[in-house]
Amino acid sequence: MNDLITITRDNREALLRLLDGLAASDAAERERLQELQGEIERATVVDAHVIDADIVTMNSRVSLRDLDSGERFVYTLVYPRDASLAEGRISILAPVGTAILGYRAGDVVNWRVPAGMRKLRIDKILFQPEAASGRRSASGALTG
Repeated sequence: MNDLITITRDNREALLRLLDGLAASDAAERERLQELQGEIERATVVDAHVIDADIVTMNSRVSLRDLDSGERFVYTLVYPRDASLAEGRISILAPVGTAILGYRAGDVVNWRVPAGMRKLRIDKILFQPEAASGRRSASGALTG
């Protein structure tokens, strides 16, 4: 498992504002907010125009595989106000949302569920807004 994560400066600022505006009402919620805060603090922060196209950023659509069950999921990572599990939009505050932020296609991440830890593989980034705003290679370099 790769423990290095990368997020955009814009995502970092928006997520810090989100955390500043939230008050946790119970211990489990406080723990989730602290996990997201920890991920933000340990991340390498880059400008949006240079982030690699294979990294999960906010509003990225990703294909995931649960390595324990083999089940596949497609989620879009969104801010809480836009979340809808029925529509495949998972909140950054959900454990799986926090778990995948900043990782890249091919990485295996741990996902906390009530029964313990699960391993998820990020199979593919189906859409990344930063990459969609310009033509980029998988390394993030501008092309052609």
